[in-house]
Amino acid sequence: MKILPLLAVSAMTISVLTACQPTPTNEQTNNPISDMTMAKNMPLTYPDTRTGDVVDTYFGTAVADPYRWLEDDRSAETGAWVKAQNEVTQAYFAQIPYRDKIEQVVTDLINYERISSPFKEGDYTYFYKNDGLQNQSVVYRQKANEAVEVFIDPNNFSADGTVSLAGMYFSDDGQTLAYMTSTGGSDWREVYVMDAQTKTLIGEPLQDVKFSGISWYKNAGFYYSSYDKPTGSELSDKTDQHKVYYHELGTAQRDNKAIFGHTQAEKHRYIGTQVSEDNRYLFVSAANSTSGNRAYVKDLTQSDSQWQTVKQDIASDVYMLTNKGSTLYLVTNEDAPNTKIIKVDVSAPDVSNWIDVIPETEHVLSPSYAGGTIFAEYMVDAISKVSQYDLNGTKIRDIELPGVGTVGSFWGKSTDTETYYTFANYVTPSTIYKLAIDQGTTELYNKPKIAFDGSQYVSKQVFYKSKDGTQVPMIITHHKDAQLDGTNPTMLYGYGGFNVSLTPNFSSTVAAWLELGGIYAVPNIRGGGEYGKAWHQAGTLLQKQNVFDDFIAAGEYLIENKYTSSQKLALRGGSNGGLLVAAVLTQRPDLAAVALPAVGVLDMLRYHTFTAGAGWAYDYGTAEQSAEMFKYLLGYSPVQNVQSGIDYPATLVTTADHDDRVVPAHSFKFVAQLQAKHTGTNPTLIRIETDAGHGAGTPISKTIEQTTDMYGFTLFNMGITAL
Repeated sequence: MKILPLLAVSAMTISVLTACQPTPTNEQTNNPISDMTMAKNMPLTYPDTRTGDVVDTYFGTAVADPYRWLEDDRSAETGAWVKAQNEVTQAYFAQIPYRDKIEQVVTDLINYERISSPFKEGDYTYFYKNDGLQNQSVVYRQKANEAVEVFIDPNNFSADGTVSLAGMYFSDDGQTLAYMTSTGGSDWREVYVMDAQTKTLIGEPLQDVKFSGISWYKNAGFYYSSYDKPTGSELSDKTDQHKVYYHELGTAQRDNKAIFGHTQAEKHRYIGTQVSEDNRYLFVSAANSTSGNRAYVKDLTQSDSQWQTVKQDIASDVYMLTNKGSTLYLVTNEDAPNTKIIKVDVSAPDVSNWIDVIPETEHVLSPSYAGGTIFAEYMVDAISKVSQYDLNGTKIRDIELPGVGTVGSFWGKSTDTETYYTFANYVTPSTIYKLAIDQGTTELYNKPKIAFDGSQYVSKQVFYKSKDGTQVPMIITHHKDAQLDGTNPTMLYGYGGFNVSLTPNFSSTVAAWLELGGIYAVPNIRGGGEYGKAWHQAGTLLQKQNVFDDFIAAGEYLIENKYTSSQKLALRGGSNGGLLVAAVLTQRPDLAAVALPAVGVLDMLRYHTFTAGAGWAYDYGTAEQSAEMFKYLLGYSPVQNVQSGIDYPATLVTTADHDDRVVPAHSFKFVAQLQAKHTGTNPTLIRIETDAGHGAGTPISKTIEQTTDMYGFTLFNMGITAL
């Protein structure tokens, strides 16, 4: 159970797995890009953007906010501005001569069969599958040796694929299912209850559920979390008091009782629940930020049992891995920045009684549980290593992995005798393996049937020095015959926040970039979790500049070592990574030719006033916190740091009209500043997706369109005139 951070927008958002199917390459050259003279940018006429006279005062300093009116997502004026901006942007895209070619490359690479690891519920084995270009992956199931059947097809939820399946949760006996849907990528969900045998819906769906899983109690009902629905804008109004409800099957939502978080004394922004596998205990994680949580446990076998405090302070994280009788096994970074596993008896669960089971090591731990054993995945310089332990903390064996990359899964029930895991890296599509838990033997379960030849590409890790001398790892991927002569179109992708680790993984859209002759580079900058809590904290609050310095140094490394040049470098990142790109754009406008900030947090003085944004203060701080914090935020906040008379890189800001995590006003205000102050001929455009949100659940058709536009804009502004 983990608190949702800002979403680390990946290179491709896809329902289950990402992989690729290549297009034929140019037989005359290993790089199908023809590098000619820079296409002269046509002078652009941007829509008029009204300026207002709003001024805020922080600790005696007045800060103008001339585009405050763009925060009103319900106004007709904002709607007209969005439409006008999209018209200018689409007209610019239309002049790119090879846009159709890029679209075909991206489409061909996405168009292959993708399946998920199987999982058993009741008498059935379930799995997700996408035939290739289906907007949403379909859920299938099979009973013993009977024929495979479609269980849920989310493509039937809406004609355009913008309503997605956002999670499935089965009752203990597998007879009943609660599943969530998201409309237009919104974080607000509907919950439907289904008889899994007959596939008929039961009762009316639960409405307005947000940042929640579903925790079943036996077969009788389930726990979920949500906020009171905003009285104003559902997109942007603050939502900062999460509550836990219990839904008994056969009752109406209006009769659901809040059991935690419903009093001011218990106010928390994020609350998650977990019922133990044996249905004895309810574990609650309560947090006010994306890092650190309080924890409580309740005995469900006693109707009058009281909440017991597991951990009261919010300086560290803890969640339940499993239990054995009255012994809880918890994962925590309490006094262990790289994470450890402890056990404690539920009768006295306080921190003072915790006993180490798997102590902290020099590498970051991310454990999972299946078949009565613990699978301890360690990150070693962002690369996966896995060992298996029993519940006493005795090492059973190391798991032999297929190569150097990232593994996922290993989750299962205590009674399982086998589990599944995925393996991938930047040139290896996600492949599924089955592991016999007792023997530790692995066999191939599913390898995508694709033609992408990863052996034609090199994916290597390098280390470079940041501004303060810190060594930072980066993985660089390119065709094995690429000439390091400074002419390669290169995409530098980063995130740098919220303890999120960027480990080697496969993406069809990144494969498309490689097929087009590009280089793809991902540095593991500070703010992430690759080296534990210390690495994360080194990129937070008054140390946030480290994140930008690390990213700038990565770009300089690529240029100095002739992978690329400033004229052929693009900066890309989403959400917190959108902040990263926009901040670097304002600090070092000479570093790259193209900047691609997506769904970014760009107004650092006001981010906490929208939706659940105040929960990000652990990483960012707030402008009201102190004069020092205000001054620091003002010093790098992208919206406030666009300067007149600067020739900024070609910039394509991307956002979505249903993004209720990082509201689109951030992007609106930033591009308005760029268009008003930027000098030179480089375009400063915004692409505003409709019926889409922060990234999750994006239909394949929109992914293809978005990627085509982004790559076309990037290559065109690198001077590429033909493909």
